[in-house]
Amino acid sequence: MEELIKDIESSLRKGFIDRNVKSTNRYEPQLLINNQKSKESVLSTFHEELENCNTFIFSVAFITESGLATLKSLLLDLKRKGINGKILTSTFLHFNQPKVFKELLKVTNVEVRLTDVEGFHAKGYIFEHDSYHSLIIGSSNLTAQALKVNHEWNVKLTSYDNGDLINHFKNQFEEIWNCAQPLTSEWIESYEKQYKPMSKEEYVDKVIELPEAYQVNSIEKSMEIKPNKMQVAALSEIQAVRDAGHDKGLVVSATGTGKTFLSAFDVRKYAPKRMLFIVHREQILKKAKEDFRTILGGKDEDYGFLSGSSKDLNARYLFATIQSISKDETLSSLDPSSFDYILVDEVHKAGAKSYQKVIEYFEPEFLMGMTATPERTDDFNIYELFDYNIAYEIRLQEALEEDMLCPFHYFGVTDFEINGETIDETTQLAKLVTNERVDHILDKVNYYGYSGKKVRGLMFCSRKDEANKLSESLNDRGLKTVALTGDDSQEYRLDCVEKLENEELDYILTVDILMKV
Repeated sequence: MEELIKDIESSLRKGFIDRNVKSTNRYEPQLLINNQKSKESVLSTFHEELENCNTFIFSVAFITESGLATLKSLLLDLKRKGINGKILTSTFLHFNQPKVFKELLKVTNVEVRLTDVEGFHAKGYIFEHDSYHSLIIGSSNLTAQALKVNHEWNVKLTSYDNGDLINHFKNQFEEIWNCAQPLTSEWIESYEKQYKPMSKEEYVDKVIELPEAYQVNSIEKSMEIKPNKMQVAALSEIQAVRDAGHDKGLVVSATGTGKTFLSAFDVRKYAPKRMLFIVHREQILKKAKEDFRTILGGKDEDYGFLSGSSKDLNARYLFATIQSISKDETLSSLDPSSFDYILVDEVHKAGAKSYQKVIEYFEPEFLMGMTATPERTDDFNIYELFDYNIAYEIRLQEALEEDMLCPFHYFGVTDFEINGETIDETTQLAKLVTNERVDHILDKVNYYGYSGKKVRGLMFCSRKDEANKLSESLNDRGLKTVALTGDDSQEYRLDCVEKLENEELDYILTVDILMKV
């Protein structure tokens, strides 16, 4: 105990009197900030404190679903360890949406109360440890932006249990806590009825207007569309590959960063007489064609499909599935030099014989490959295929740091066990679709929640019988789901995807039909 007090004393001396004093870093005062370059974040300290505390209390004005999502997995771990906490918040400015209160109710090891104190804007966090407390106080609300991105200043202090500051803070908390309203389903229902979110004008000084959807028609309008920051850099690098005399280029770009639009911009710049765009799934074709029309403009007859019953082999811009373009009768009907520009989407699949067959047959002036995952486990070297000409590369972390992607939360859920046996893709079907496993799936879906008003999603199954049976079980629980497998027609698949997009379905359960991201 005496050693702890000495460590805290030396840390405080270093923090407030003489920075040259040696101290234990664990206890010395810290300024907590978010700095992407140095990989610092307020959230990392929150995680560290929660992982090692005995209990915690938060006094925070604003909470968002994304902010709570950053802590949900950890809070569930704390529940398993028997560690509970308290959160004191409010409805100040009607910032907190009704849905975030519903999500808070799911975290059963945290008691939540709401204060009606006028102008409640407190932001403080206390973590109780053995014989000492950690206190974080500053500018960060419980939002993902405040914990990970925004320019925030928060001070972390360590206090012995008998310290005056920590006790003053706890007394202030308890004073408001004891008069606050407990969070209940009934309270949320009442709040929903009178909730009125503030307008953007009331939250920010300047409203940034969102761009309207692109209108696809004339070439003139298409030429008005300009590439974004990433695309400008990528186009320059792609051109540099060509200027160096190379006829192949590989673009490695994280999912969601606009690879298709990037390729369309490069095709517009290259202005080929004919272009071939190759994909591995028919569902991609329509969207790819629409994106290219947005950027290139031109006549309807310039664009065509090669897939299933569609064989627009004379189109200037041909969008083809690898299954169709690799057929012997198709290749024999096309001259090897038919296309001066060929694009291969998801080119990490190019190790397959069908892709090799097509790539070896055609003789384009330029071959572009696009992928988010060039590293393969099948021993095929994608880099070698493109003569190691990496035209541009932007990975997921960099794309997030550049604000090119919508922030997301990834939750890893532990495998379900029955009598000590882990249930996975090798388990017999009867155990894959038990009521207990369905309960486990729905419990995790409910706990971690979802963004928006209604849940919609994809479930990837290991085999067809699991997808079908699991879909039936979920439908028996009141959900609207369908199973999609290779046995279903292309028309039925597209119809199901459309229903999911239109909120007519909650989930699609699939086996090798829709790509895992």
